[in-house]
Amino acid sequence: MRYLLDTHAFIWALSAPAKLLPKARKVIEDPESAVFVSSVSFWEIAIKVRSKRLAPVGSPSSSPVEAAESMGFFPIALTPVEAATQGNLTEDSHFDPFDRMLIWQAIQRDLTLISRDPEFAKFKKDGLKLLWK
Repeated sequence: MRYLLDTHAFIWALSAPAKLLPKARKVIEDPESAVFVSSVSFWEIAIKVRSKRLAPVGSPSSSPVEAAESMGFFPIALTPVEAATQGNLTEDSHFDPFDRMLIWQAIQRDLTLISRDPEFAKFKKDGLKLLWK
């Protein structure tokens, strides 16, 4: 199976795996799973670290991208088409731009999104597949 980590799931996989629910941790640790981390998450992390709302992610000598790769995760870029078409999401009460872009990438790439955010269930009608339990 193919999975996309929400930003918090990526951070927890790196620094606090016990915070992940057992099913999510099992999938992330399974060598048969293809686990992706979006450039959108790297951007969100950079903004939050810069504004001091988040401690730096990864080791002091590595970037979040290097940390993701060292764990066997695959970084993915945001494509221009994904950026231009995320407005096609029909859900209109959850406006966090990072969340919406991750959700749209997961839908467009047929990835199951690993997130604990209960708001994400609203996007199932748009085709989002979720895993957290």
